[in-house]
Amino acid sequence: MMPIKAYSACTSMIVGKNASVDGSIMIARNEDSKAAWPKNYVIHNHKEFDEEQSFSSNDNGFKISLPKVRAKYSATPEWTDQYGLFEEDGINEYGVAMSATESTYTNEYALGADPLEKDGIGEEAMITVVLPYVKTARQGVSRLGRIIEHFGTSESNGILFADKDEAWYMETGGGHQWVAIKIPDDAYAVIANQTAIQEINFSDPDNYMWAPNIRSFVKENQLNPDLSGHTFNFRKIFGTASLSDTYYNTPRVWYGLKQFSPDQQHTPIDQDMPLINRSNRKLTIFDVQNFLGSHYQGTPYDPIGEGSDADKHRFRPISLAKTQEAHILQIRPSMPTQAAGIQWLAMGVAAQSTFVPFYAGATDTPKQYQHATGTYSPNQAYWTYKLAGILVDPHYVALGPKLSDTQKQLRVQFQQSIQAADRSLAGLSNIELANFLTKINFENAQRGLDAYNKLISNLITTSTDLSPLNFEQDVNL
Repeated sequence: MMPIKAYSACTSMIVGKNASVDGSIMIARNEDSKAAWPKNYVIHNHKEFDEEQSFSSNDNGFKISLPKVRAKYSATPEWTDQYGLFEEDGINEYGVAMSATESTYTNEYALGADPLEKDGIGEEAMITVVLPYVKTARQGVSRLGRIIEHFGTSESNGILFADKDEAWYMETGGGHQWVAIKIPDDAYAVIANQTAIQEINFSDPDNYMWAPNIRSFVKENQLNPDLSGHTFNFRKIFGTASLSDTYYNTPRVWYGLKQFSPDQQHTPIDQDMPLINRSNRKLTIFDVQNFLGSHYQGTPYDPIGEGSDADKHRFRPISLAKTQEAHILQIRPSMPTQAAGIQWLAMGVAAQSTFVPFYAGATDTPKQYQHATGTYSPNQAYWTYKLAGILVDPHYVALGPKLSDTQKQLRVQFQQSIQAADRSLAGLSNIELANFLTKINFENAQRGLDAYNKLISNLITTSTDLSPLNFEQDVNL
């Protein structure tokens, strides 16, 4: 069976709480795989079983026993589980957020010492077997690390975690090795399908985590290329720096640094851009949305810009047609746990969709976000947002402003909705709060769908006169 995600390629961003304008921690990612492969958005309720449960992957032979208590958590699984669940991102009842995965690559030299495990854990299973069973971001790293050490992993990946206190980025190398770094509170990180973690400080377990035997493994297999032998650069030991990285991966990191740290001097093909960066301003939720929806605007490399044909197709953009969904998992430490987490979800292509805010404390998701089908259906969220983009695509110059106006209007409306809801939380019991947040989520989901259906109607009406079969008669005839 061919795994449907064999060529998945995402873009991620992490923002520390002191790097954001409102004190939020944000972990975000575009889930890129296929141009027409719908996603659902679901909430799994808290469950307590009489005996241990088990998980068996439809993607490969990975199997694992699971604890009796499964915490409530949200997720965005595939429209079909034929090839596996791929739940991808969510927030659990303890306020832990997780996004999995950012596909990366281990170099051949390291793989020769520790090959990937065909039936090890992969992207398909990570959310399902980790997120419902951890109470902090650090516990999430630790649980996934133990699973990788014991079962191995079938892929090289980067995984994002956050809670009300901190954000972590974890990467795997080879079949059984891994490291993780706590993103400094005043920093942000951008990752694009390339091993990103650099120096590991083994004397600082508060800010770094690692597989217990990784140092001895690297030493015994002579994997460290450092001339001095005194540093441990995970990117250089396990990662790649190939020609494909220079047109597929590094330009996306370059564009992120260009937007948020313009004083840094890099080119799109630099191989040594830092993972940890400081922005020239406090970042907002809209900054992260703009990044996930970007395609090198303001540079010659924008596919719908004014550069040469060669430049417009030189580098792989951040937002592209193969995005299934984009998400920003925002944790607001000053809010009650049920209302602290917001899962901003853009179905389809981030550049053409809109990020709808969903409080993590809700009990259900709108029916339009459940039971998606593999072919177009007008009553499904994924296909509604996808249709708007498809209608704009052939006439971007003429129709793009209509799309942009709708997106701007919704941003304002969603922001107003969240602020009003936040002011109404005081005095509500847990049950009342859950019901209230569910109501707000349904209203915002419908607000987005109504606006896009109105946009679609407008686009279709306008497009009727953009046919190549048009003919203008000479007024002198």
